[in-house]
Amino acid sequence: MTRKFTGDRLLVATHNQGKLEEIAHLLEPYGVSVVGAAEMNLPEPEETETTFVGNARIKAHAAAQATGLPALSDDSGIEIDALNGAPGVYTADWAETPQGRDFVMAMTRAHDELEAMNAPHPRSARFCCTLVLAWPDGHDEVFPGVMEGKIVWPMRGDQGHGYDPVFQPNGHDLTFGQMDRWEKNTISHRADAFRKLVAGCFD
Repeated sequence: MTRKFTGDRLLVATHNQGKLEEIAHLLEPYGVSVVGAAEMNLPEPEETETTFVGNARIKAHAAAQATGLPALSDDSGIEIDALNGAPGVYTADWAETPQGRDFVMAMTRAHDELEAMNAPHPRSARFCCTLVLAWPDGHDEVFPGVMEGKIVWPMRGDQGHGYDPVFQPNGHDLTFGQMDRWEKNTISHRADAFRKLVAGCFD
C-alpha cells in the first residue's frame, strides 16, 4: 500500500521557481500549500548517485530531515539511445560553465556527438523524471515518469528549458521548446510521474 499524504503543507526540494509553480499548480485541487527549498533557506545537497531515483532520494530525505515536513523532490534528465543513455543523470552537468548553465552548449554537444558517430535517424530519446515523496520518519514513495521522443536539429522554439528545443515527443509535430508551457505540462515526463504520485498519495 502506498502511504497517503495527509498534511496540508508540502516542501518541494527545489530552488527552481518554474518547477515550484508547476507543482503548486498540480496540487492546488488537493488543498495542499507548497513551499520551496529556497524559502526555507535549505542548501542544495550534493547529488552523488548515478541514478535519477538515487539523486531524488538524497534531495527529498535531506529536506524532510531538515524541516520536519514531508518533502517532494524530482530528478530528471534526457537519455539519448545512440549515446548509450547519456547525458542521463548528468543532463544538467553537460550545461555547466563557470558563468552558469548553458543549455545551448549542452544541446550542441549532444548533436555533435550524434553527428560524429553518424547516428541513424530517428534519433530516439526520452525525458525521464523520478519523483520521491519522503516523510521525516524516513519513509518514501517513488514515482517514475517518462516521455518518449526523438532528438531533432536545428533547435526549435524558445519555450521550456534545458534540452526542450531539440526534443520532439512521439505523436507531436512540435518540440517541447515550441509548445505552450501548460500544454507541455500535460504530456511531459513530469506529468506522467505526477499522475502516479497523485493516484498513489493524494487521491
